[in-house]
Amino acid sequence: MAGVTGVLGGFRDFLMRGNVVELAVAVVIGAAFTNIVNAMVEGVINPVVGAFGTRDLSAYELCLRGDCAGDSGVAIRWGSVVSATLTFLITAAVVYFLMILPLTRFVARMRRKEETGEVAPLPTELDLLTEIRDELIARRTGRPVATVGAQRSGETEPPAGPAAGPVRE
Repeated sequence: MAGVTGVLGGFRDFLMRGNVVELAVAVVIGAAFTNIVNAMVEGVINPVVGAFGTRDLSAYELCLRGDCAGDSGVAIRWGSVVSATLTFLITAAVVYFLMILPLTRFVARMRRKEETGEVAPLPTELDLLTEIRDELIARRTGRPVATVGAQRSGETEPPAGPAAGPVRE
């Protein structure tokens, strides 16, 4: 029984990893997006094409042999190919203009900020500990934090009282 729990636990961990969950969300959103594109093709593109001919692109076909109206003919349904191609082009255009282009611009903007030095470097652990120490000394002695940090460089004399020991409040 422990082997089954281990296998099921491993499968659960696999499913809960970020990439798999994100992929599942992307598939669901992609399916919904496909419905939107299909509705646009059927509701907008096909009627525009219908103004010049038939409303349904899939009705266009080329009859190679016999009567295509019956079962004896051989038909090439090129209208379905045109409809699928239009659906693909609309989907690709929407994905590019609503997802890829804004993301590319955002990444380029972030790179420019990094190159110009607008992004402040993160403080090191030593810097943070120094700030904490200076703040604790300033609270204990009543001096401003700016003068406490200056004592390391020798600009002012050390504070009066035991500042080197642990601070207890």
